[in-house]
Amino acid sequence: MLRLLVLLLLFPFFRSPRPDFGDRRYEPLLGSWKRTALPGSIADQPNKRQVRKQPKPKKRSGVATRQKATAKKTTKAGRRPLSGAVFYLASGHGGPDPGAIGRFGRFLLPEDEYAYDVTIRLSELLKQQGATVYMMVKDPNDGIRNDAVLKLDRDERAYPNQPIPLNQTARLRQTTTAVNRLYARHKGAYQRLITIHVDSRSKGQNIDVFFYHHSGSAVGRRLATHIHRRFQTNYRRYQPGRPYSGTVSTRNTLYVVKNSHPPTVFIELGNIQNRQDQRRFVIASNRQALANWMAQGILDDYRSR
Repeated sequence: MLRLLVLLLLFPFFRSPRPDFGDRRYEPLLGSWKRTALPGSIADQPNKRQVRKQPKPKKRSGVATRQKATAKKTTKAGRRPLSGAVFYLASGHGGPDPGAIGRFGRFLLPEDEYAYDVTIRLSELLKQQGATVYMMVKDPNDGIRNDAVLKLDRDERAYPNQPIPLNQTARLRQTTTAVNRLYARHKGAYQRLITIHVDSRSKGQNIDVFFYHHSGSAVGRRLATHIHRRFQTNYRRYQPGRPYSGTVSTRNTLYVVKNSHPPTVFIELGNIQNRQDQRRFVIASNRQALANWMAQGILDDYRSR
């Protein structure tokens, strides 16, 4: 504790802040964690045809040029990889219930804030690929944040703009009811529900990202497997000396998994109490990598349908 206080006092004199971590008060606690960032991108291997030089087009009249630009824009939009897909993204807890609370030095790490940040990052990636995305929990004033310690608040709202009840069963029923109504509206489309949480176990237990699905949902198992494979591939690529032990398994007792109509994957990002796992949440680039890798797996699943 004395060493931590000394670092906190001395840190303002350092001249090389690392903006990735937001508020500089948290830097002494992060130490060398920046080197553990997990890079990755939904498009980290560009198509060679896209980077090949093209001949300059001939000049056209103003009307012809505008017509061609409009047609090209429409064609590009139609070719977006997830056009026609519908996703329901539900970050765990929110409103009056912050979920599990981890401790990071003298700071608190609320589950709902970190789950929400990863979820909204995933939402942006899916929308960029042409998908329709419903955020089942929404914070009116929190977008993507790059701070290390995300401030706990209680102003999240449930889709479409409802207060979130404190009672757990009421809260879960609220989510599944909204999802199931939207599911009926989009009948016939590729629809998936992904709910993102952060687990809480003993401080000494280091766990990897793992996935649940319903035993009766082959489609849910397939989606979970595709995302899981992307995590395996990316860990081999970016951290070859570090084995990945995340799993895909069934858990029919989870309310959302049991009662939601669209195929559902329930994702646990790690143990919020474990210092090793905390780097997965505290470093903003790691939160982005989590979203990137999920998006890659989702895209694999959509293409394989």
